[in-house]
Amino acid sequence: MKDQEFEAVVRQYEKLVFTVCYQLVKDYHEAQNLTQETFLSAYTHIDAYQGDNYKPWLVRIASNKAKDYLKSAYFRKVDTTDEMENKISSTSTSAEQLAISQDTARLIRDKILDLEEPYHQVAKLFFLEEKTVEEITAILDRPKKTVQTQIYRAKLKLQQIIKEGLS
Repeated sequence: MKDQEFEAVVRQYEKLVFTVCYQLVKDYHEAQNLTQETFLSAYTHIDAYQGDNYKPWLVRIASNKAKDYLKSAYFRKVDTTDEMENKISSTSTSAEQLAISQDTARLIRDKILDLEEPYHQVAKLFFLEEKTVEEITAILDRPKKTVQTQIYRAKLKLQQIIKEGLS
């Protein structure tokens, strides 16, 4: 497919792809980014596509990109020790509640640092140092999907460790 033909496909489906992304992520700017990623992915794989109706193919790519984003964004909502301490100090709490919260934050931090490889480095960089997946990929020289999988599994391991500690 020539570049001009692909530009016509982009013009024809850009609003649809944006709408799909926006409906899933509910963030205008992120939907714009995901729309660009969708068309970039489509462009790089256009030769492998067999068919003449690009609409369902582009919608599937867009929804997969949005779902991947939502999965990674979900992990970013985990509070780090500093954020927890800032939140605690900004609200009026008793000294006992403050001590319990700080102990909990330290416990979680220690559990992150106790993880075995390949999750130790990834979890430390992601949860404690707040590095993005792309930064971790560059630092550890690992594929992006590998890093995403390791973050996901590290989170599951931490949840399991914490649940066992509470029972």
